[in-house]
Amino acid sequence: MHGAKNYPATRQRSTLDIELVDGTGDDAYLEVLQEHLPRALREARADLVFYLAGVDVAAGDRYGRLALSDAGVRARERYVLDTVSRTGLPLVITLAGGYAPSPQRTVELHAIVFEEALRAVAR
Repeated sequence: MHGAKNYPATRQRSTLDIELVDGTGDDAYLEVLQEHLPRALREARADLVFYLAGVDVAAGDRYGRLALSDAGVRARERYVLDTVSRTGLPLVITLAGGYAPSPQRTVELHAIVFEEALRAVAR
């Protein structure tokens, strides 16, 4: 999933490429994620999942063209972590994207995935 008009203009081909319109917010983003992630995990037949937890999806990002709120980013992280957990596959979380107006804001957004990972492990 990525912004349709976001960098780079020319992309590598993939088996599942979901383009989102500029300004996509929480509800639309999460709906598309919930529609496609379970199928992607099933069809990949992977032994391991790498999750690039990019926060350039957040509203106000200098380069991202989407508009997720903090609550939307948190809901995304929770959904991804819970969905992958149900598969029983090992998960690697990496930070990606995130060009908030300040370094502090970027750190706050990146911290959400780790807060949600701690919540998931504590259950």
